[in-house]
Amino acid sequence: MKLEWTEPALSDLESIRDYIKKDSEYYANRFVERIIEAVESLKKFPEMGRRVPEAEEKDIRELLFHNYRIIYRVGTDSILILTVIHGARDLTRKGHKPWDVI
Repeated sequence: MKLEWTEPALSDLESIRDYIKKDSEYYANRFVERIIEAVESLKKFPEMGRRVPEAEEKDIRELLFHNYRIIYRVGTDSILILTVIHGARDLTRKGHKPWDVI
């Protein structure tokens, strides 16, 4: 399985790193590395994440990592990382859903 990141998802990682970096650059980098490691595991087990409750499409799944939701789309030969969003954010109130980008 091929793994691809959308620009919004990469921007999410950068924002997470910047926020944590205010306290510790080491832990900011380590946390983002661990998110990437979790995502890498999807190559072997693309459906290990649960279906996203807010999404009506069955190929939209999410991996939970600490307080974050890593939302992705499973294709026939690829996995597209759509966003990395804090679990406290309410997706039902967002007009534009992460899975609407493609």
